[in-house]
Amino acid sequence: MGCCQSSCLTETHPENDQSRQQQQEHRNHSQAVSGAGPDPAVANGVPSFSEFSLADLKAATNNFSSDNIVSESGEKAPNLVYKGRLQNRKWIAVKKFTEMAWPDSKQFVEEACGVGKLRHRRLANLIGYCCDGDERLLVAEYMINDTLAKHLFHWENQTIEWAMRLRVATCIAEALDYCSSEGHPLYHDLNAYRVLFDEDGDPRLSCFGLMKNSRDGKSYSTNLAYTPPEYLRNVGRVTPESVIYSFGTVLVDLLSGKHIPPSHALDMIRGKNIVLLMDSHLEGKFSMEEATVVVGLASQCLQYEPRERPSMKDLVATLAPLHTKPDVPSYVMLGISKYEEAPPTPQRPLSPMGEACSRLDLTAIHQILVMNHYKDDEGTNELSFQEWTQQMRDMLEARKRGDYAFRDKDFKTAIDCYSQFIDVGTMVSPTVFARRSLCYLFCDQPDAALADAMQAQIVNPEWPTAFYMQSVALAKLDMHKDAADMLNEAAGLEEKKQRVVKGS
Repeated sequence: MGCCQSSCLTETHPENDQSRQQQQEHRNHSQAVSGAGPDPAVANGVPSFSEFSLADLKAATNNFSSDNIVSESGEKAPNLVYKGRLQNRKWIAVKKFTEMAWPDSKQFVEEACGVGKLRHRRLANLIGYCCDGDERLLVAEYMINDTLAKHLFHWENQTIEWAMRLRVATCIAEALDYCSSEGHPLYHDLNAYRVLFDEDGDPRLSCFGLMKNSRDGKSYSTNLAYTPPEYLRNVGRVTPESVIYSFGTVLVDLLSGKHIPPSHALDMIRGKNIVLLMDSHLEGKFSMEEATVVVGLASQCLQYEPRERPSMKDLVATLAPLHTKPDVPSYVMLGISKYEEAPPTPQRPLSPMGEACSRLDLTAIHQILVMNHYKDDEGTNELSFQEWTQQMRDMLEARKRGDYAFRDKDFKTAIDCYSQFIDVGTMVSPTVFARRSLCYLFCDQPDAALADAMQAQIVNPEWPTAFYMQSVALAKLDMHKDAADMLNEAAGLEEKKQRVVKGS
């Protein structure tokens, strides 16, 4: 993962001195706000909070492809959330704010760093941000098993059983209580879409709700019928008591299996129609005693006067004893399979390049790249006569020097020369990226090698060599399963290419 500064960003987005100075100010500010001490959560597998470059996030999300959108409203959402995958193969969720949502970059960084300090097993934690020009993005852990709304309102095979609903209520109350104890008592637009399920099926609260959608924007995007009464009176100001009210609406969702207006739910509660309120899909498989406790809590949370609502600590204290079946995994109660990365697909026959990559034979790879020269670059650049400037000639001369050094196995010199060629940016060559990737491998820099191989794929998405070079870099990083998958993907692209040639 390339954070703060990325070679990709320098290659494709040259900036002026003022812009570089602004980015350095962002970094300095984020370090001052977040502190320099080690993050204990890193030991638990949660990365430290850091800055990402825009190039990193573009690569991770396939240039913010619409196919990667995971927002509940799809492309209609004001601030889109994308699924992405970093160079280290970790999945992330990226929230992209609308243009000028946060015009003051320092304010955005300060808010993001504040939330980035939080680390809890009940949160989908915030792991980074990007502040580049007018772009404002947040990066969080990606939760693979969808939202509470999906499992509660749009389920296919089975509804959520009662014990799991109690677990969700308890976990979210614990998350909110933790945030409050850490100085973040405000949560914007708490609803069933903000509750996510991780790879084990355990419920997590999205960290995105801990920041508003814009500096001056609304804190609630849902129907006014579901917003706290005082929110309308206070001209859109969220309070800790507002969060309690919204938690009450989630309790009603869990009880009823439907998203019904709080006023309607209160009418049913006052009329003692608890059975009528309960989700019929539970088919009576719940404890009436436990249901009565949860209904009572929902009623207290939805009180018109904020001061009459319980505190979050009271909610945790009441819900925790109801947490039954502690030994049953969440994924079992959700009726889903435990998430595991798909096993490698059956291995296809490999070409000489594939064989060399599978053996991690850098010398054989070098011979093949030298022999292939630049035949795979055809069509990636079309230059007009006017572009043949002195700068262009100098750039091609740098590439030629790099080619000589590459041929003679002077890999450090080749890296320097190819970097000069890439930095100019007038021509984009997947072969140069592949060659520099191999140079980095010979120099024992697999991270840089992987970055270059991914850049080669971005330039030419159907080029097998780009995938082959990624497989070698991943193997050098001890990510052998991902390396095997990438090797097989490269072989598949070669097969496809051969079929096209035979059919033409």
